Amino acid sequence: MNGSVLLIDDDPSVVSALARYFERARLEVFSALTAEEGLQLYEIHRPDVTVLDLKLPDRSGLDVLQALHSRGGTVILLTAHGDIETAVHAVKSGAENFLTKPVDLAHLDAVVERALEKARLKRFRSRMTEIDDERPLAGLGTSKRMRELAAKVKRVAEAERTTVLLLGESGTGKGWLAERIHRLSPRADAPFVEINCSTLTGTFLESELFGHQKGAFTDAKNMKRGMLEVADGGTIFLDEVGDLELSLQPKLLKMLESRSFRRIGGTREINVDVRVCAASNRDLPQAVSKGDFREDLFYRLNVMPIALPPLRERSLDDIVELSHRLFDELMREFPRGPRSIGSEALAALTRYRWPGNVRELRNVLERARIVAGAVDVLQPAHLPPEIIGATDVRGTGQVALVSMEEMEKRHIKRTLLHLKGNRTRTAKVLGISRATLHSKLNKYGLERAGLEADDK
Repeated sequence: MNGSVLLIDDDPSVVSALARYFERARLEVFSALTAEEGLQLYEIHRPDVTVLDLKLPDRSGLDVLQALHSRGGTVILLTAHGDIETAVHAVKSGAENFLTKPVDLAHLDAVVERALEKARLKRFRSRMTEIDDERPLAGLGTSKRMRELAAKVKRVAEAERTTVLLLGESGTGKGWLAERIHRLSPRADAPFVEINCSTLTGTFLESELFGHQKGAFTDAKNMKRGMLEVADGGTIFLDEVGDLELSLQPKLLKMLESRSFRRIGGTREINVDVRVCAASNRDLPQAVSKGDFREDLFYRLNVMPIALPPLRERSLDDIVELSHRLFDELMREFPRGPRSIGSEALAALTRYRWPGNVRELRNVLERARIVAGAVDVLQPAHLPPEIIGATDVRGTGQVALVSMEEMEKRHIKRTLLHLKGNRTRTAKVLGISRATLHSKLNKYGLERAGLEADDK
């Protein structure tokens, strides 16, 4: 087991025995003999699980349970046989489980392990929700180039009717960015609909986009609304728009100009209020010159172009931040497995050129988590051979070896700066206790980080 546990019990012998047991299980242990001391320790350390005695000298255990539950705490109750009915009621009120004294250590071990797993998943989800709320573009990068791109994205998102054209190699994150543009816009509560223009052709794609009337063609058994109607009020994302067939391009052009269209086989004009966000990995001006893409449609789509650079052109810090963002997303989907990326593994990730860009990086991290199994830290041995053996950093010929301490220092400093020096929120976002954060700030000389406007 890995994590932290708070013991609140007025019997010193019980506290001592449980503390030794959990420490042998590699848990960080905090102990309290009274309710007030326990609540204070909880506020300071925010443990993953609290083991709480129902009978305390200064306050009812049920009161403590209520206080911890309101703070999002995960609580396991200890109780005497005569209080089982009360304990069952407490579980219904928010306790994770209860055990009777004397405690069976094997049973306790299983109950705490399950509680820790739930607490970790809850913390990861809470952390990612907070990061998403505070920094919806977190993971895009912190280099000057990517900060400028993020600022441009926010401005574009606010202009809710402006058509956006996302350009870049396959796998650079154009779909993710389209979703973020929608989420940051006044249309965020309306639908976000995606269509890949390269996977469907001819009548099938036209029907998906514009819909059809009953009997419009052989398989049209019923009337069907197109995705443009479904997205009304929101955003439609046309992925790989450069692959749109020439026969459909005039109809899309008309929709962009008039915000209206007709279903296949229909005679009535349908008006929609929809923002169009398109993406392509093709060189569209070259496609225009070859006659594969209409020039007037290109200009209609190219109102606000945003180019996403390939990973090989992004800074080391950008790769590190993106790796952490993708790793956190994977932990939410697959909570079992490593909880962090080791420094040597991060260094290997920054040396590789990533021809498949963000999509390839995510796939590698997902596979590595499966290979790693139950270990705590992802290591180079869990990565594919071609990444472990990479020696070139985006074509510069430099080896990017950065210690885990240096990467941790950078990550803590960036988080503090973003949260304007708020230590409590920083600790929560980082998934550590405030006391641990304070220790790391002293260690890295970051006591003033985030507190001064000119702190870089």
